[in-house]
Amino acid sequence: MFKAIRRTFAALTVTVLAFRAVATFLSWVEHQDESVADTWVDEDEFEDA
Repeated sequence: MFKAIRRTFAALTVTVLAFRAVATFLSWVEHQDESVADTWVDEDEFEDA
């Protein structure tokens, strides 16, 4: 009986942690889309123009 309760609690905990991880990742991706990505700008392209 207690083993089933522990397994259910563990499954719920893993599920909650998985949803939190996915939500955190999606929030990070959304933040990356909003930020200015000038890190990878090649300055030589602007010198040729």
